Amino acid sequence: MKTLLVIAAAAALAGCGVEAVGTAATAASIKKQELEQGQKTMQQSQQKIDAAMQQMQQRAGGSTEQ
Repeated sequence: MKTLLVIAAAAALAGCGVEAVGTAATAASIKKQELEQGQKTMQQSQQKIDAAMQQMQQRAGGSTEQ
């Protein structure tokens, strides 16, 4: 009877460990997606800044030629 109780307790604890690992993996996956989205947003912002800087330089260059 004690052996059966020990086996049942061990199985229950092992199940909790597997669930914790699964939860950690899910959280890591979500964080990875957030990081990738943040990097994509940063790249888009940098492209917009670069385009705005080019426009400013073109306008500044055009006004000195007139």
